[in-house]
Amino acid sequence: MTVGDLRLEVRASNRRTTMQVTIDRGGELIVFAPADYDASVVRRFVREKRLWIYKKLAEKEALRPSAVIKEYVTGEGFPYLGRSYRLLLVDAQPVPVKLEAGRLKMPRSAAANGRAHMVDWYTAHGQWWLSERAKRIAARVGVTPSGILVQDLGYRWGSCGRGERLNFHWKTVLLPPRMAEYVVAHELVHIRAAHHTPEFWGKLERAMPDFAARKEWLAINGAAATTI
Repeated sequence: MTVGDLRLEVRASNRRTTMQVTIDRGGELIVFAPADYDASVVRRFVREKRLWIYKKLAEKEALRPSAVIKEYVTGEGFPYLGRSYRLLLVDAQPVPVKLEAGRLKMPRSAAANGRAHMVDWYTAHGQWWLSERAKRIAARVGVTPSGILVQDLGYRWGSCGRGERLNFHWKTVLLPPRMAEYVVAHELVHIRAAHHTPEFWGKLERAMPDFAARKEWLAINGAAATTI
């Protein structure tokens, strides 16, 4: 849908009775609406919010990191849980990527497909790390997710899917641990509160009292901290 010069995605839900507009991590404009929404009502809602939308889009653009093109050569740095690890190309090893003695090691023969191998490594390590953190934080929230899946979620850090399954972007494990834990807590609370209502933020604050500071850090620094 387009409203003037704004292109937006409408996500409808049977559980929603009101409309909400958000700017996603990559600057995508999303309107959450009831399942029986009227397109003309959505357009009017977006027009009423357009000044706020333009302001937020400008802020996102100002914070957008410059494109980084990795060459997958010895000495390049790659983030993992808030630290930067240098790449070391080796003659041979049984796996495409491994973290050993403070270096990320990759066979020279794998460097041509280096990014794909790194994404696979982040995904596998994210599956383990995020699952462990979810178990710890779930006790504070009082929920038990049915499963954890790490994948490419585009511009979203995470989502709470059908059947109380949590999904996380593999880039989440590039963040500092405290920020990755905020993403986990945020999605765990969505099991109990589907939308960003005062009830949702209250439950999140009880589980993570300093969530607001972590949320702000993620909004300002998240994209730059996870660029590879």
